[in-house]
Amino acid sequence: MNLLNDLRVSEHFKISEFKCNDGSQEIMLEYELVKLLQKLRWVVGKPIKINSGYRTKTYNHKVGGSPRSQHLLGRAADIVVEGYTPSQIAELADQLGFDGIGIYDTFCHVDVRGYKARW
Repeated sequence: MNLLNDLRVSEHFKISEFKCNDGSQEIMLEYELVKLLQKLRWVVGKPIKINSGYRTKTYNHKVGGSPRSQHLLGRAADIVVEGYTPSQIAELADQLGFDGIGIYDTFCHVDVRGYKARW
């Protein structure tokens, strides 16, 4: 058991929620992403499920991610909030100042890339 997995990086998020889904313990995490996700959590008043946070280059390739994905830098999260559509989350994310926002069928991608991007 890795005690670091339980380490809180904000009021509602643990570091383990951001680690790569490849089974490794690898993680890279931009604090600005955590800050904005925490703000979003306060606004929605519900848990935010992080489907994908940091990705290793190998795992990113395996899941068909862009070679320039912000997930590779720990700057992105694919999220779901029960009771909200991806479009509703995207609208809130835009209001809170996320840089990159992508709307997908079942989740919303948010990131802190340093410039505005929408898809």
